Amino acid sequence: MSEPAVVAEELSRSFGAFVAVDRLSFRVETGEVFGFLGPNGAGKSTAIRMLCGILRPSGGRARVGGFDVGREPDRVKERIGYMSQRFSLYLDLTVAENLRFYAGVYGLTERRWRERAAWAVEMAGLTGQEDRLAKGLAGGWKQRLALGCALLHEPPILFLDEPTSGVDPISRRRFWELIHRLRAGGTTVLVTTHFLDEAEHCDRLVLIYRGRIVALDEPARLKRTALEGTVLEVLCDAGDRAVELLRQEPMVRQVSPFGRSVHVLVDQAEPGAARVRALLDQAGIETEAVVPIEPSLEDVFIHLIEAVDARSAVRGVAG
Repeated sequence: MSEPAVVAEELSRSFGAFVAVDRLSFRVETGEVFGFLGPNGAGKSTAIRMLCGILRPSGGRARVGGFDVGREPDRVKERIGYMSQRFSLYLDLTVAENLRFYAGVYGLTERRWRERAAWAVEMAGLTGQEDRLAKGLAGGWKQRLALGCALLHEPPILFLDEPTSGVDPISRRRFWELIHRLRAGGTTVLVTTHFLDEAEHCDRLVLIYRGRIVALDEPARLKRTALEGTVLEVLCDAGDRAVELLRQEPMVRQVSPFGRSVHVLVDQAEPGAARVRALLDQAGIETEAVVPIEPSLEDVFIHLIEAVDARSAVRGVAG
């Protein structure tokens, strides 16, 4: 049986007294799309930089492509492609010049870089734009060009740090189509995101909050198992008032706005729905529907981070 593409064991990173990543342990199998989901500041980018050999771990260990990130960072870098959160190319160089530069960094032969550059241009949808300055490209094209540069040397493992941040929804969708084409070709992809709809595209997700793992599983299984109880979708004409009112009800375990509806977590569907309707009716809030639904990843994530915050608050009071 082949070694996993990535193995992390108690991986940690501190900056002075601040613990950015706190004992992460997980495995990523070859050919997987593995997502790091969490709010800004959760530790996702720090974890990625350690796995890429850019930051040395403060504790624990990790192997990427069979090499130890702490002892063999240069060997790790030979096996990976990395696309940083911010646009990392040279804006005053053309598309072709950026590709030529990265081909030199990766040590590609003249023949090989021309073949790979032609592939990258076609993949990025930039055919005919080779002489255009990178700073003149739209956001989605810039991201696809950066992806092409990260893949010039055909790495078996690809790290993408918030790759679709700041691009429009259509460009985001096209970028994920590229990710799945890479996966189909055998590339292992690790991607950080705070977009919950993007997280649905991953084979497995690790949810990170305050530098720690709060859940790790397939998206569908997380939605089935992470919540105990039933999520009710409440369609009403005063969502903000409904949220404030329902948060005071002991039968309600969690409530959050969700577009034009409100999601409410209760222990049991029928008595919970009846109580929600009664409370809103008494407050003069007109209700269109109160129906049980499958939890969304947003429901799951809110529930898990609120549970972490609640435990922290209890420890703070006890301390």
